[in-house]
Amino acid sequence: MKKYDAVIVGAGPAGIFSALELMEDGKGLKILLVEKGKDIDKRFCPMGEDEPTCTKCSECDLLSGWGGAGAFSDGKLTLSPEVGGFLTRYLDRGTLQSLIDYVDAVYVRFGAPAEIYGGNVDAVRELEGVALKNDLILIPSRVRHIGTELCRGVLTRMREALQRNVDVSFKSGVEKILTNDGPSARRVSGVRLASGEEVSADVVILAPGREGSRWLEREVKVLKLTRLQNPVDIGVRVEIPASVFEHLTSITYEPKLIFYSKKFDDKVRTFCVNPYGEVVKEYLKGICTVNGHSYGQRKTNNTNFALLVSTIFTEPFNEPISYGRYIARLANFLGQGVIVQRLGDLHSGRRSTTERIAKGIVQPTLKDATPGDLSFIIPYRYLSDILEMLEALDALAPGVNSRHTLLYGLEVKFYSMQLRLTDNLETEIENLFAIGDGAGVSRGLVQASVSGVMAAREVLRRMGH
Repeated sequence: MKKYDAVIVGAGPAGIFSALELMEDGKGLKILLVEKGKDIDKRFCPMGEDEPTCTKCSECDLLSGWGGAGAFSDGKLTLSPEVGGFLTRYLDRGTLQSLIDYVDAVYVRFGAPAEIYGGNVDAVRELEGVALKNDLILIPSRVRHIGTELCRGVLTRMREALQRNVDVSFKSGVEKILTNDGPSARRVSGVRLASGEEVSADVVILAPGREGSRWLEREVKVLKLTRLQNPVDIGVRVEIPASVFEHLTSITYEPKLIFYSKKFDDKVRTFCVNPYGEVVKEYLKGICTVNGHSYGQRKTNNTNFALLVSTIFTEPFNEPISYGRYIARLANFLGQGVIVQRLGDLHSGRRSTTERIAKGIVQPTLKDATPGDLSFIIPYRYLSDILEMLEALDALAPGVNSRHTLLYGLEVKFYSMQLRLTDNLETEIENLFAIGDGAGVSRGLVQASVSGVMAAREVLRRMGH
């Protein structure tokens, strides 16, 4: 049986930053990073302009592999403690901001651009005031935008920095987390790989990403770990002319706006704003969902963003990931993939057609979305919340609530399971840590990276480094 000081499960931003921190400050530690996907230079999605239809690969290269789902994202580094995760549960705001600045500097060291959006405080405050007058809360945040086509270079340089001191096993999933159950406490002892090989380790850091959230949920049940009350985020991706949001994105790049619906008092938020970007499809374990990208150098005429409704389920139901997958499967069943609908058609109670969309002023950037009717898919409560927020947004950015606006469904986030963790992100099993989006502690690149640093620093402290 191979023996390591630490095993990291998952090579997304959380896992990568854990490995970087352990490598740089833990000289002599033997580290294994296990990733079920491919290395960064082997990752390739066959879906493109020449082949616009998702081929449903058994392992989606957009989501799995070195860099995780972030490798093909637009690489927005949101530099605010209020955005991108839940680490304020474990750290005070000042400490979290220091760690955000630290990981931001690491990204820059590996090639992230120098420019930061959102630094014009007066302009941001003016936008805040206008938003508040329309029942919207603008969360100020500085953003560093890497760009989809530049993310690969940053991640490649991180890979090269780690390869000399960290063993990386690709296409090697983890089947089981191994523990030693003592009389007073349980302690992690290693992992069993999908190949059947067992690896011994003093520490295991779980960073499976949102693509691995279902695997983690199964392991949590087996290990009888305590889960917290979970939200589920379900919504649509909105596509509009870039000029409609230009006065917002030119100041903040990604305006983070929150709205509480009048009818249900649900929290609705903008997420992943992509100025001059494009809508893309994701394939995850049998279902297609929608997402968005924006590039550093290539631009379209449109801007897209998600509108997500957050709901917390209470007893007796507590399976938010399964619920989100059920709704997404329904969309796939009716639309044979992603459905697109003009907002005007939705208001008129009719499905969109190829001809109606072609007449609109917003031409879809996702070419193989199926024109249809989202009201057959999205539960009434969610749809009501989304339509209310579109009206509120129209006061801040006239044109958002246009009949030509395109809505794509569904966008669902599957990282919602949350565990009971210590302030160092350790589970109830000694030396077993859970970090990143898949563990529900983050919702973006920066806080996922910070969580990796937090776990690694605690490991180093325990090992005397």
